[in-house]
Amino acid sequence: MCGVVGVLDSKATRDPDEFLQLVRDMSKPLRWRGPDGEGAWVDDHGRVAFGHRRLRVLDLSEAASQPMVSPSGRYVLTFNGEIYNFIELREKLHRRGLPLHSTGDTAVLCAAFDRWGVRGAIERIEGMFAFGVWDREERRLTLVRDRMGEKPLFYGLAGTEVVFASGLDSFRAHPRFNATIDRNSVALFLRHQCVPSPYSIYENVWKLPPGCLVEVSERGEIGAPEKYWDLKGLIERGSSRPFAGSPNEAVDELERLLTKSVANRMIADVPVGAFLSGGIDSSIIVSLMQSASSGPVRTFTMGSPTADFDESADARLVAAHLGTVHQEIHVDASEALALVPRLAEIYDEPFADVSQVPTYLLARLARTEVTVSLTGDGGDELFCGYNRYTWIPALWRIARLAPQPVRAQMAAWITAIAPHHWDRAASVVPRRTRPRMLGLKLAKVAELLPYDDADEMFHRVVSHWADPTSLVLGAVEPPTMHTDRSSWPQVPTVVERMMAIDALTYLPDDILVKLDRATMAVSLESRVPMLDRAVVEFAASLPLSYKIRNGRDKWLLRQMLERTVPVALTDRPKSGFGVPIEDWLRGPLRRWAEDLLFGPSIREFLNTETIHSAWYEHQRGVRNHAYLLWDVLMLASWLELRG
Repeated sequence: MCGVVGVLDSKATRDPDEFLQLVRDMSKPLRWRGPDGEGAWVDDHGRVAFGHRRLRVLDLSEAASQPMVSPSGRYVLTFNGEIYNFIELREKLHRRGLPLHSTGDTAVLCAAFDRWGVRGAIERIEGMFAFGVWDREERRLTLVRDRMGEKPLFYGLAGTEVVFASGLDSFRAHPRFNATIDRNSVALFLRHQCVPSPYSIYENVWKLPPGCLVEVSERGEIGAPEKYWDLKGLIERGSSRPFAGSPNEAVDELERLLTKSVANRMIADVPVGAFLSGGIDSSIIVSLMQSASSGPVRTFTMGSPTADFDESADARLVAAHLGTVHQEIHVDASEALALVPRLAEIYDEPFADVSQVPTYLLARLARTEVTVSLTGDGGDELFCGYNRYTWIPALWRIARLAPQPVRAQMAAWITAIAPHHWDRAASVVPRRTRPRMLGLKLAKVAELLPYDDADEMFHRVVSHWADPTSLVLGAVEPPTMHTDRSSWPQVPTVVERMMAIDALTYLPDDILVKLDRATMAVSLESRVPMLDRAVVEFAASLPLSYKIRNGRDKWLLRQMLERTVPVALTDRPKSGFGVPIEDWLRGPLRRWAEDLLFGPSIREFLNTETIHSAWYEHQRGVRNHAYLLWDVLMLASWLELRG
């Protein structure tokens, strides 16, 4: 795992030493992504310079240092990520007589460029990656991002120069970069709690979408992103030509594919472990790791200070059953709260998924023992794991029986009672069967009742601020897949459509960003076996009945897990990975929040009257605006640090 930067100066305005120093300076903000080494390179025409920060995972010697030149000398590469099929590719290249000066995957990729060209190599590699490669012969820069969006890659302009990097802090280190905040992107952030691809928080800077490449000419002409792998098309094809085998055959095939994926992601020259929540996805990954390992696997869990979010007991039981060396950390509220003001340092653009707090703390724990950690991310989007996939269609089946005015009146009745009163009423129910956060859930249901179909309900569920342009001064919300129905995957049911849209947007823009930034902040490499290309392709081909059956989500994953882990250990309601942000904003975080919400940093961008009104309602317990306010707080904190 590493950090990459690059600059293409079409006018060749700098001498080589100055150019090298520039990319070294731009690499410094990426030091946590690569604490083990740094490198820089400039071409002999003075037009292109690369920088690199290295986290040593494969081939710990200096032979694997970057930027790296291909055996022929034609290609120069700065690379972030891992190529999981590099051993297979290395054998093919050896048979062709191509020399490799390193045992790692980067040397294999460089030789693959010589053998198959850049595009041919991309088609053959499996892994997570973001890289820039300069073709000395064609005088062309190619930027590439992995298929599912595990690794970040930003590109854009600094004056007349083309810049790319693993993080936006590298852009800010460029003296010609104009760090003008894009108000339209701020609106997107307040809707989605992140800035979705291809947008970034800055004008003239973009995220390269997953599964895409972009070419830049020597003259600095940036082409349009090109898809080399199309997840949307894959999902559509799988829906039209679904897997025809039996359930047992499907379980067998999934087990085969995941076993191979996990084995490939355990290859490293440093210690490897896994995050274990005790849920379906992480338990499967750890089970397969333990089967493939000659000794106990290291697993890590964080216990929440609040019972509603604490999964540590479940993880402990699964770890004991599988025989892992298990560590858990129980972080008290004060330790978690101490992290909150630092979040803007960790995330290079505004980001407001509240599970960013426990994810970072878990990564910090794991890094004390391992350098690589496997996770169960991706299972929800691929195998129908989110609660909304079941309850939104169920709600619509009931709601559509009543006319819209009646539904609107029902919503008014529900919201007339404050969420905490609903929670107090539910407290008479035994904890084991009591609905978690009943008030919040009823408030969400009330929001959805007036809508006219399940798709509109889904869009509202995945939106935070319903009308962010009324909040952001001078903003026009750009189009996204959520707002452009013509871009929706063509699949038969609303459930499949929700899953597909989440896989195309929420997964790369939120889940994987959270994971990448939290782990990289402590120099920990995260690997996600569920997102192996073969696993994703197989999941896309499965009929919906193999993913949800008799009201049971992740049906196929559950069938597979039962082969190694008793149902009783994992059969529990999904709790998520969160923190009690509602209570924190009324208690220990109140002063910090008020300093930001009533301070100067947001006045230039936001309608503060609306924000202050939401704050007062939250403090009085009239409404639970915790997640809306968290969005604004993360923006304000980020603006104070970098705006």
